[in-house]
Amino acid sequence: MNPGKPLVIFGVVLVAVGLYLLFGGKLPSFGHLPGDIVFRRENVTIYIPITTSLLLSAILSLLFYLAHR
Repeated sequence: MNPGKPLVIFGVVLVAVGLYLLFGGKLPSFGHLPGDIVFRRENVTIYIPITTSLLLSAILSLLFYLAHR
């Protein structure tokens, strides 16, 4: 098994996380994207991360597709 592909994918993920941490205050963070639904009542908060889930699913699908190729 060639270790090159997993190392490149790991490097890309590491760079993406690093950029997110570097520019995190200037960009909308996961969990607070437009399209995420938050219901707040007196003692209860219900959070439904629709947009975050779709974005995370697309990113992971792309990574797994590239890793499998």
